[in-house]
Amino acid sequence: MGGGHRGEGAPKAGQRLRADSPPVLGAGARGHTMEERANLMNMMKLSIKILIQSALSLGRTLDSDFPPLQQFFVVLEHCLKHGLKVKKTFIGQNKSFFGPLELVEKLCPEASDIATSVKNLPELKTAVGRGRAWLYLALMQKKLADYLKVLLDHKHLLSEFYEPDALMMEEEGAVIVGLLVGLNVIDANLCLKGEDLDSQVGVIDFSLYLKETQDSDDKQDGGITAVLDQKHYVEELNRHLSCTVADLQNKIDCLEKTNSKLQEELAAATDRIGSLQEEQQQLKQQNELIRERSEKSVEVTKEDTKVELDTYKQSRQGLDEMYSDVWKQLKEEKKIRLELEKELELQIGMKTEMEIAMKLLEKDTHEKQDTLVALRQQLEEVKAINLQMFHKSQNAECSLQQKTEAISSFEGKTNEMMSSMKQMEERLQQAEKARQAAEERCTKMKQELAGKLDTCRQQMSQLDSKCSTLEKELKSEKEQRQTLQKELHQEKDATTLLKTELQQMEGLKKELRKLQDEKQQLEKVCEEQEQALQEMGLHLSQSKLKMEDIKEVNKALKGHTWLKDDEATHCKQCEKEFSISRRKHHCRNCGDIFCNTCSSNELALPSYPKPVRVCDTCHTLLLQRCSSNSS
Repeated sequence: MGGGHRGEGAPKAGQRLRADSPPVLGAGARGHTMEERANLMNMMKLSIKILIQSALSLGRTLDSDFPPLQQFFVVLEHCLKHGLKVKKTFIGQNKSFFGPLELVEKLCPEASDIATSVKNLPELKTAVGRGRAWLYLALMQKKLADYLKVLLDHKHLLSEFYEPDALMMEEEGAVIVGLLVGLNVIDANLCLKGEDLDSQVGVIDFSLYLKETQDSDDKQDGGITAVLDQKHYVEELNRHLSCTVADLQNKIDCLEKTNSKLQEELAAATDRIGSLQEEQQQLKQQNELIRERSEKSVEVTKEDTKVELDTYKQSRQGLDEMYSDVWKQLKEEKKIRLELEKELELQIGMKTEMEIAMKLLEKDTHEKQDTLVALRQQLEEVKAINLQMFHKSQNAECSLQQKTEAISSFEGKTNEMMSSMKQMEERLQQAEKARQAAEERCTKMKQELAGKLDTCRQQMSQLDSKCSTLEKELKSEKEQRQTLQKELHQEKDATTLLKTELQQMEGLKKELRKLQDEKQQLEKVCEEQEQALQEMGLHLSQSKLKMEDIKEVNKALKGHTWLKDDEATHCKQCEKEFSISRRKHHCRNCGDIFCNTCSSNELALPSYPKPVRVCDTCHTLLLQRCSSNSS
């Protein structure tokens, strides 16, 4: 920008520029675009400077009604709209600077909050309003310069939205981003109203940047007015530059004062570093003491765990023996119970059989008593028959006596009547024949009576024997009944004993249940003890790992001996001599020098964020440690 010629792009005195209108200069020639970029950059410089000065002089957080802040956003919109490509859509042509700002969300994840909050504003309807809201939020977060720098670092993405000679694609964009870093000093609290942001007409008021120029005549030529305007513009710029020089001198004075303060603080910091080194040595000593104590505590805990393990094993053996004994007793008691149940069943069967036998015996006794009564009746009848036969025999004997008397009388009569015997011989012979027949009949009757008497006697003897046998059987049955009653009493006693044994069995069952519950509780205690032992083992392993980490930290604090390149001539592992083809490589863990084949592994170490070169021995050790940590 020369002193005599300004060009068409420079604003005239008192002229206002709308933010939603395109820049004053067209995109015709390169010279015009260069002048536009230079003018916009100078306006941005002035607006940032005035904003910072007014904000510092004000000494409070800025709001959206602050004029220098409004002018800054208008100028920034002009800068973002410079060289913006026009995108054609179904509705029409769209030319908005919110498109490139949306790329920041993809390039920088921190800006996702701004994008979501802008999208969630319901009152915003236009892309311009969304772009202004995005700029407001970025300024309030004090990350406006960072986000725009991210955009400038990816110019291949900006080429979709801007022309090649646009301000954001050239060096002026980087300069403006550098100037925006100074705005991190400002605290702003801006109101985001959708209607205001959509309908806001941004106007650049050049009265803030330029002094009022004298009124020029309308009749003067356009060239003269342009030269005068250029002159006043340059004078205003010179005045601002002199102000900036004075400000820079003041800043230099302030920096010298701050430098002296920083030197004092540096001396104090060196003293602090010395004290911190002493504290570090003390901490090392304390660390060694802690390490020794931890080793002792680890040994003590190991011994305690060994003792606890021995006691646990002994208690477990005792519990196993108790369990085996209880189990054997249970099996024996089950066998005894089964035998008792079998005996009970047998005795119940015997009892039922005895009852049936008793019933049968009672029936037999009743039947035998009936037969005895019948036999007695028969005996009485036989006795009556015998009496009748005896009476008949007595009557026959009486009749025989009478006949003998008659014979004797007849013999006397024969003697008396000899005369009549001859007459009566035939009658006598007939009488003798009748007598002989009667005698034969008597003998026959006597024989029949003797046989009947013999049979009756035999029957009587049989009946007597039967009575004796029946009496014997009754006695035996009475004895059997007494024995059965005794056996019944014994069985009742046995049943009472079995009932008592059953009650004892129920008590044993309860005791068994109690023992099973105690066993379950002991198993739970054993499981808890096993878990506690596992946890103790984990704690021990963790303590070991912590000890190893403490040792590593101690080693790190003490520092590995980082060998210099001149000190090593051979590889420490393979002992081959270094040459132009066999280069030297440091192990980042132990600090020794190895060749490429012996240090080709890479691992992430605590002191390095990325995987670094490590020798083979350190690689195996670190992998073992990682595997033990993971297990």
